[in-house]
Amino acid sequence: MAQTLVMPGQVLSEDVLPVPHKSSMPLRLGPGLRHTPPSTITNSLAGPLCIDRKKNAIWVENNSGRYIPQTNDVIIATVHHSSTDWYHCSITPYTTFAQLPQLAFEGATKKTRPQLTSGGLIYARVVAASKHLDPELACYNPSTGKSEGLGELKGGMVFDISLGMTRRLLLNKQREEGKLVILEDIAEQVAFEIAVGRNGKVWISANGVKETLLVGKALQTVDEEVLNVDEQKKLAKKLLRQV
Repeated sequence: MAQTLVMPGQVLSEDVLPVPHKSSMPLRLGPGLRHTPPSTITNSLAGPLCIDRKKNAIWVENNSGRYIPQTNDVIIATVHHSSTDWYHCSITPYTTFAQLPQLAFEGATKKTRPQLTSGGLIYARVVAASKHLDPELACYNPSTGKSEGLGELKGGMVFDISLGMTRRLLLNKQREEGKLVILEDIAEQVAFEIAVGRNGKVWISANGVKETLLVGKALQTVDEEVLNVDEQKKLAKKLLRQV
Protein backbone atom coordinates (compact mmCIF):
# COMPACT_ATOMS: atom_id res chain seq x y z
CA MET A 1 0.00 0.00 0.00
CA ALA A 2 1.24 3.45 -0.95
CA GLN A 3 0.95 6.41 1.42
CA THR A 4 0.94 10.20 0.92
CA LEU A 5 0.37 12.83 3.62
CA VAL A 6 -2.82 14.85 3.06
CA MET A 7 -4.47 17.79 4.84
CA PRO A 8 -8.13 18.71 5.52
CA GLY A 9 -9.83 20.44 2.60
CA GLN A 10 -7.39 19.05 0.06
CA VAL A 11 -8.93 17.89 -3.22
CA LEU A 12 -7.37 14.65 -4.44
CA SER A 13 -6.02 14.62 -7.96
CA GLU A 14 -6.84 11.74 -10.26
CA ASP A 15 -3.23 10.57 -10.42
CA VAL A 16 -3.25 9.48 -6.73
CA LEU A 17 -6.39 7.35 -7.09
CA PRO A 18 -5.95 3.59 -7.45
CA VAL A 19 -6.46 1.99 -10.86
CA PRO A 20 -8.65 -1.15 -10.50
CA HIS A 21 -7.67 -4.51 -12.00
CA LYS A 22 -11.21 -4.73 -13.40
CA SER A 23 -12.95 -1.75 -14.97
CA SER A 24 -16.21 -2.79 -13.29
CA MET A 25 -14.73 -2.56 -9.77
CA PRO A 26 -16.02 0.62 -8.06
CA LEU A 27 -13.73 2.96 -6.13
CA ARG A 28 -14.24 2.45 -2.37
CA LEU A 29 -13.85 5.55 -0.20
CA GLY A 30 -13.00 5.03 3.46
CA PRO A 31 -12.75 7.31 6.50
CA GLY A 32 -11.60 10.88 5.93
CA LEU A 33 -12.78 11.23 2.32
CA ARG A 34 -15.92 12.82 0.89
CA HIS A 35 -17.29 12.47 -2.64
CA THR A 36 -18.92 15.46 -4.32
CA PRO A 37 -20.63 14.60 -7.64
CA PRO A 38 -19.64 14.17 -10.30
CA SER A 39 -16.01 13.29 -9.53
CA THR A 40 -14.53 15.50 -6.78
CA ILE A 41 -12.98 13.74 -3.78
CA THR A 42 -12.11 15.96 -0.82
CA ASN A 43 -10.10 15.07 2.27
CA SER A 44 -11.51 15.92 5.73
CA LEU A 45 -8.72 14.58 7.99
CA ALA A 46 -4.98 15.11 8.37
CA GLY A 47 -2.91 11.97 7.99
CA PRO A 48 -1.39 9.44 5.58
CA LEU A 49 -3.49 8.67 2.51
CA CYS A 50 -3.67 4.88 2.28
CA ILE A 51 -4.34 3.11 -1.01
CA ASP A 52 -5.16 -0.57 -1.47
CA ARG A 53 -4.95 -1.15 -5.21
CA LYS A 54 -6.16 -4.75 -5.03
CA LYS A 55 -9.44 -3.67 -3.43
CA ASN A 56 -9.56 -0.34 -5.31
CA ALA A 57 -9.91 1.35 -1.92
CA ILE A 58 -8.58 4.62 -0.54
CA TRP A 59 -8.82 6.19 2.93
CA VAL A 60 -7.03 8.47 5.41
CA GLU A 61 -5.29 6.79 8.35
CA ASN A 62 -6.19 8.63 11.55
CA ASN A 63 -6.12 7.29 15.12
CA SER A 64 -7.98 10.17 16.71
CA GLY A 65 -11.56 11.35 16.49
CA ARG A 66 -14.77 9.39 16.65
CA TYR A 67 -15.79 6.56 14.39
CA ILE A 68 -18.04 7.50 11.47
CA PRO A 69 -20.00 4.53 10.05
CA GLN A 70 -19.17 3.60 6.47
CA THR A 71 -21.05 1.13 4.27
CA ASN A 72 -19.49 -2.38 4.39
CA ASP A 73 -17.62 -1.73 7.65
CA VAL A 74 -17.73 -4.60 10.15
CA ILE A 75 -18.39 -3.33 13.67
CA ILE A 76 -19.02 -4.55 17.22
CA ALA A 77 -22.21 -3.08 18.65
CA THR A 78 -24.10 -3.31 21.93
CA VAL A 79 -27.84 -3.92 21.93
CA HIS A 80 -29.52 -1.08 23.80
CA HIS A 81 -33.19 -1.98 23.39
CA SER A 82 -35.60 -3.57 20.91
CA SER A 83 -38.88 -2.63 19.25
CA THR A 84 -41.36 -4.65 17.18
CA ASP A 85 -39.08 -5.32 14.21
CA TRP A 86 -35.75 -3.80 15.18
CA TYR A 87 -32.85 -3.99 17.58
CA HIS A 88 -31.47 -0.54 18.43
CA CYS A 89 -27.71 -0.79 18.90
CA SER A 90 -24.96 1.45 20.22
CA ILE A 91 -21.85 1.68 18.01
CA THR A 92 -20.10 4.54 19.81
CA PRO A 93 -21.01 6.56 22.92
CA TYR A 94 -23.17 9.66 22.57
CA THR A 95 -24.28 8.95 19.00
CA THR A 96 -27.61 7.87 17.54
CA PHE A 97 -28.42 4.17 17.62
CA ALA A 98 -27.83 1.93 14.63
CA GLN A 99 -30.82 -0.09 13.49
CA LEU A 100 -30.60 -3.88 13.13
CA PRO A 101 -33.65 -5.66 11.63
CA GLN A 102 -34.60 -8.62 13.81
CA LEU A 103 -34.60 -10.87 10.73
CA ALA A 104 -31.18 -9.70 9.48
CA PHE A 105 -29.50 -12.98 10.51
CA GLU A 106 -28.69 -16.12 8.54
CA GLY A 107 -31.87 -18.16 8.06
CA ALA A 108 -33.82 -16.04 10.56
CA THR A 109 -37.62 -16.21 10.69
CA LYS A 110 -40.02 -14.81 13.25
CA LYS A 111 -39.78 -18.13 15.09
CA THR A 112 -36.03 -18.74 14.78
CA ARG A 113 -34.61 -15.20 15.06
CA PRO A 114 -32.08 -14.60 17.85
CA GLN A 115 -33.56 -13.27 21.07
CA LEU A 116 -31.09 -10.51 21.90
CA THR A 117 -31.33 -8.68 25.20
CA SER A 118 -30.11 -5.29 26.38
CA GLY A 119 -26.33 -5.35 26.79
CA GLY A 120 -25.84 -8.15 24.29
CA LEU A 121 -23.01 -7.91 21.77
CA ILE A 122 -23.25 -8.38 18.01
CA TYR A 123 -20.71 -8.53 15.21
CA ALA A 124 -22.39 -6.86 12.25
CA ARG A 125 -21.85 -5.18 8.90
CA VAL A 126 -22.96 -1.64 8.09
CA VAL A 127 -25.28 -2.00 5.08
CA ALA A 128 -26.43 1.62 4.91
CA ALA A 129 -24.82 4.79 6.26
CA SER A 130 -25.71 8.43 5.72
CA LYS A 131 -25.31 11.64 7.69
CA HIS A 132 -29.06 12.13 7.31
CA LEU A 133 -30.18 8.67 8.53
CA ASP A 134 -29.34 6.24 11.34
CA PRO A 135 -26.94 3.48 10.22
CA GLU A 136 -28.51 0.13 9.34
CA LEU A 137 -26.80 -3.15 10.22
CA ALA A 138 -27.03 -6.77 9.14
CA CYS A 139 -25.55 -9.97 10.56
CA TYR A 140 -25.34 -11.82 7.26
CA ASN A 141 -24.10 -11.25 3.72
CA PRO A 142 -27.08 -10.22 1.56
CA SER A 143 -25.34 -11.68 -1.51
CA THR A 144 -24.95 -15.18 -0.08
CA GLY A 145 -27.45 -15.28 2.79
CA LYS A 146 -24.65 -16.66 5.01
CA SER A 147 -23.47 -15.19 8.32
CA GLU A 148 -19.77 -15.40 7.38
CA GLY A 149 -18.74 -14.98 11.02
CA LEU A 150 -21.27 -12.28 11.86
CA GLY A 151 -23.92 -12.57 14.57
CA GLU A 152 -24.22 -12.60 18.34
CA LEU A 153 -20.97 -12.60 20.33
CA LYS A 154 -21.32 -14.84 23.38
CA GLY A 155 -18.94 -14.71 26.34
CA GLY A 156 -15.54 -13.13 25.96
CA MET A 157 -14.59 -9.50 26.62
CA VAL A 158 -14.50 -6.28 24.59
CA PHE A 159 -11.43 -4.04 24.56
CA ASP A 160 -11.08 -0.50 23.19
CA ILE A 161 -8.34 0.17 20.65
CA SER A 162 -7.57 3.02 18.25
CA LEU A 163 -9.21 3.23 14.83
CA GLY A 164 -5.79 2.89 13.23
CA MET A 165 -5.15 -0.34 15.13
CA THR A 166 -8.45 -1.83 13.98
CA ARG A 167 -7.52 -1.22 10.36
CA ARG A 168 -4.14 -2.91 10.90
CA LEU A 169 -5.85 -5.92 12.47
CA LEU A 170 -8.25 -6.23 9.53
CA LEU A 171 -5.46 -6.37 6.94
CA ASN A 172 -5.11 -9.69 5.13
CA LYS A 173 -1.36 -9.69 5.81
CA GLN A 174 -0.95 -8.39 9.36
CA ARG A 175 2.78 -9.11 9.53
CA GLU A 176 3.81 -7.68 6.15
CA GLU A 177 1.40 -4.75 5.81
CA GLY A 178 0.43 -3.95 9.39
CA LYS A 179 3.71 -4.82 11.14
CA LEU A 180 1.75 -6.86 13.68
CA VAL A 181 3.06 -10.13 15.11
CA ILE A 182 1.72 -10.03 18.67
CA LEU A 183 -1.37 -12.18 18.02
CA GLU A 184 0.58 -14.71 15.95
CA ASP A 185 3.17 -15.14 18.71
CA ILE A 186 0.60 -15.44 21.51
CA ALA A 187 -1.46 -17.94 19.49
CA GLU A 188 1.47 -20.39 19.61
CA GLN A 189 0.59 -21.09 23.26
CA VAL A 190 -2.84 -19.57 23.89
CA ALA A 191 -5.95 -20.47 21.89
CA PHE A 192 -8.45 -17.66 21.42
CA GLU A 193 -11.16 -16.27 19.15
CA ILE A 194 -11.17 -12.65 18.00
CA ALA A 195 -13.57 -10.27 16.27
CA VAL A 196 -12.38 -6.82 15.21
CA GLY A 197 -14.76 -3.90 14.71
CA ARG A 198 -13.81 -0.82 12.72
CA ASN A 199 -15.45 1.25 15.45
CA GLY A 200 -12.43 0.76 17.71
CA LYS A 201 -13.65 -2.40 19.46
CA VAL A 202 -12.11 -5.84 19.61
CA TRP A 203 -13.85 -8.89 21.14
CA ILE A 204 -11.69 -11.70 22.49
CA SER A 205 -12.67 -15.07 23.93
CA ALA A 206 -10.11 -17.55 25.31
CA ASN A 207 -10.32 -20.58 27.57
CA GLY A 208 -10.33 -18.47 30.73
CA VAL A 209 -10.51 -14.90 32.00
CA LYS A 210 -6.74 -14.74 32.56
CA GLU A 211 -5.97 -15.72 28.96
CA THR A 212 -8.62 -13.39 27.56
CA LEU A 213 -7.19 -10.45 29.52
CA LEU A 214 -3.67 -11.36 28.40
CA VAL A 215 -4.58 -11.13 24.71
CA GLY A 216 -6.64 -7.96 25.12
CA LYS A 217 -4.04 -6.13 27.19
CA ALA A 218 -1.30 -7.18 24.74
CA LEU A 219 -3.17 -5.55 21.86
CA GLN A 220 -3.80 -2.39 23.86
CA THR A 221 -0.13 -2.16 24.85
CA VAL A 222 1.07 -2.54 21.25
CA ASP A 223 -1.44 0.12 20.22
CA GLU A 224 -0.77 2.67 22.97
CA GLU A 225 3.02 2.30 23.02
CA VAL A 226 3.38 1.92 19.22
CA LEU A 227 5.59 -1.16 19.54
CA ASN A 228 7.59 -2.38 16.56
CA VAL A 229 7.92 -6.03 15.56
CA ASP A 230 10.88 -6.81 17.84
CA GLU A 231 9.24 -5.08 20.80
CA GLN A 232 6.03 -7.05 20.18
CA LYS A 233 7.95 -10.32 20.27
CA LYS A 234 9.55 -9.37 23.60
CA LEU A 235 6.14 -8.43 25.01
CA ALA A 236 4.63 -11.74 23.87
CA LYS A 237 7.41 -13.74 25.56
CA LYS A 238 6.99 -11.73 28.77
CA LEU A 239 3.21 -12.23 28.85
CA LEU A 240 3.34 -15.93 27.98
CA ARG A 241 5.56 -16.60 30.99
CA GLN A 242 2.57 -15.65 33.12
CA VAL A 243 0.35 -18.38 31.64
